[in-house]
Amino acid sequence: MSPTSSESTHSIPLLDLKAQYATIREEIRAAIDRVIEAQQFILGPEVEALEHEIATYTGCKYGIGVSSGTDALLVALMAIDTRPGDEVITTPYTFFATAGSIARLGAVPVFVDIDPLTFNIDPNAIEAKITPRTRAIMPVHLYGQMADMDPIMEIAQRHNLVVIEDAAQAIGAEYKGRRAGSIGHMGCFSFFPSKNLGGFGDGGMVVTSDSTLAEKMRLLRAHGASPKYYHKLIGGNFRLDALQAAVLRVKLKYLDDWTASRQRNAATYRRLFIEAGLATDLPVCLESGCRARINGLCGLSPAKVVLPVEAPNRKHVYNQFVIRVVQRDRVMTSLKARRIGYEVYYPIPLHLQECFSYLGLRVGDLPASECAAAETLALPVYPEMTEDLQMVVVDVIASGL
Repeated sequence: MSPTSSESTHSIPLLDLKAQYATIREEIRAAIDRVIEAQQFILGPEVEALEHEIATYTGCKYGIGVSSGTDALLVALMAIDTRPGDEVITTPYTFFATAGSIARLGAVPVFVDIDPLTFNIDPNAIEAKITPRTRAIMPVHLYGQMADMDPIMEIAQRHNLVVIEDAAQAIGAEYKGRRAGSIGHMGCFSFFPSKNLGGFGDGGMVVTSDSTLAEKMRLLRAHGASPKYYHKLIGGNFRLDALQAAVLRVKLKYLDDWTASRQRNAATYRRLFIEAGLATDLPVCLESGCRARINGLCGLSPAKVVLPVEAPNRKHVYNQFVIRVVQRDRVMTSLKARRIGYEVYYPIPLHLQECFSYLGLRVGDLPASECAAAETLALPVYPEMTEDLQMVVVDVIASGL
């Protein structure tokens, strides 16, 4: 299966932003020049235009541009008056910002284990965690695939809870025809450069169809002031700058094409792994509840590699292509030797992080998340990647198993 192309002799990055930039360089420079000529760098017409475009893209009425995906989560929680002692239910298998934004307000992150197939929060485990102090549910659409939102929304409605979608990795993903960010009361996006829609630095946005929440978040992102120097609320400096907005407006035009390329590359990986005899094309039935063994390994499947599972009625946008492999250290050693990019998202689930030790959770409490942390490995899947490069990746993984 080894390619003869000279591509096989070069390093393969996890993400090649230079290749992306080469295709849109002139448009990006023109957009940046437009902002520089206007000399309006904070909020303003570029940000307003992006807010409208992202809101329309996600199927929401309002967009509120903020300084990062983390601040999007934070301002969404502030908008519902999250207070010390409130509880917010979320997943431990996600980037730190999800739970960190909860804790920063003095609230308590309440961790619910994941569905071991999709890596997203398990709706069946949510209701048992609800108490009189529960204020919200924050599902994460991990790796570009949405959580199972219908049961989450039904639970929230029964208990009068707010749902904040952490859609940082999932812009353009869909659940039963509805886009990420549009099902919960608010949806939070990150424009960190590695995201499918990434800026030239930090940036984020909250989308909502609730006019009251939208107006409150606009106040909160600018120290709660309206008009200037008259402060209705205690907010913060969470503003999106115009240069980032201008760059993102250019990139948004290409997002669907880039998503299609990521999906094509995911399908190519699937075929190549199967042809190599490393995986099967069937969903893997995991052990009951993915109960971790003492050594942290699940022993998922007779196959050497477990491929990403696309759940029914969902559109996966593949911010990451994440496999599961028990022999992960050996595979990583092989990839590193051939200068092939990879990443472990995430090596330690949040309930086992030192900073959350006060919650009193221990190894074995959330076994599906612990299994995923022990076995998952993200491979390059960026839009400009060629099949020859993907063949190299699969060959190297095969050699490491």
